[in-house]
Amino acid sequence: MSDEDARTQYARMVAGDWYEADAEIHALTSAAQARAERFAQAVRDGADDAEDRLRELLGSLGEGSWIRPPLYVDLGVHLHVGARSFVNFGLVALDVAHIRIGDDTKIGPNVQLLTPVHPVDPEPRRAKLEAAKPITIGDNVWLGGGVIVCPGVTIGDNTVVGAGAVVTKDLPANVVAVGNPARVIKEI
Repeated sequence: MSDEDARTQYARMVAGDWYEADAEIHALTSAAQARAERFAQAVRDGADDAEDRLRELLGSLGEGSWIRPPLYVDLGVHLHVGARSFVNFGLVALDVAHIRIGDDTKIGPNVQLLTPVHPVDPEPRRAKLEAAKPITIGDNVWLGGGVIVCPGVTIGDNTVVGAGAVVTKDLPANVVAVGNPARVIKEI
């Protein structure tokens, strides 16, 4: 990270560059956690405004989509869900970079969508530098329970990822992938 870079840490983060989480970023993540809790409470209470609370939390939510709480996010506003998609309990969506979930997608319980990256070299890691790479999940994808999707991954349309798989690289459309790391076992 250059000393000559006049951008804020947040601007660096959004650009996908190395940044240090500062007071502004911590305030944004705290606010997102509060919005996530208000959403969860509205669902627990059976409140009429639960969907409105979810929309306040996310960057976008397509018509007919739903996420069952608890939902854990870094910022929330970088999480985009297409139409008619369903996310089961316990999604961890570390949306430091954008996470885009397509239309008609199903996500099982306890899935993790992880955009943050950290330096491999020990000194920059000790200096608390981090960055992020976006995740894109296509239309009509099914992620089984406990799937982990790593930073920078794209999953193609109609693909099925088996429960517990760890997706470290892009997956094409129209395949079934399983394992750690996830590997294609058949075409659909």
